[in-house]
Amino acid sequence: IVIYYDYTGYPFPTAPPVDPFAKIRVDDCGKTKGCFRYGKPGCNAETCDYFLSYRRIGADVEFELSADTDGWVAVGFSSDKKMGGDDVMACVHDDNGRVRIQHFYNVGQWAKEIQRNPARDEEGVFENNRVTCRFKRPVYVPREETIVDLHLSWYYLFAWGPAIQGSITRHDIDSPPVSERVVSIYKYEDIFMPSAAYQTFSSPFCLLLIVALTFYLLMGTP
Repeated sequence: IVIYYDYTGYPFPTAPPVDPFAKIRVDDCGKTKGCFRYGKPGCNAETCDYFLSYRRIGADVEFELSADTDGWVAVGFSSDKKMGGDDVMACVHDDNGRVRIQHFYNVGQWAKEIQRNPARDEEGVFENNRVTCRFKRPVYVPREETIVDLHLSWYYLFAWGPAIQGSITRHDIDSPPVSERVVSIYKYEDIFMPSAAYQTFSSPFCLLLIVALTFYLLMGTP
């Protein structure tokens, strides 16, 4: 270890080296971990508007989150598809360039930070205008209103947005994506959700309109 001396002549050790953040592997999605991708079709953890993965490791669940933002990215665990009464884990980029993992509880439409934080083995990075993080939290927890048991199935709420001096502000879009059905940590799926820019022709009404117009053009006008 390299030793430096301060002006008083007393030695102090250098800070230990920080391991580089290991990139999120998407080829494991649907196999050894579950994934949610929101954005452009075919996107990955570095190009999706929002990305989340989860996998069981012993008595813990490891989560990986990434979003196209310079502020924060979060996942909420909810008994319904609406914001309110939700356990939330957020990765927040602060003014010092660090990414910290924080625990929140949604009270109505705003998030209250909870000092009891179940996250451990935390790591995060801000690169290429993206906040990316990885952490673990226990599957089972003592009964607690603000921390859910992950062995039960929950709807997952996905959100991201700007931060001011390390404090989260309103999410980037008015209606953040939500898992279509409850999520079980015992089932690994790779689920893609198109962002608004790629939803133009995905609704049943649009498909019906396309069929009607195609039929009209093929048959010709009377």
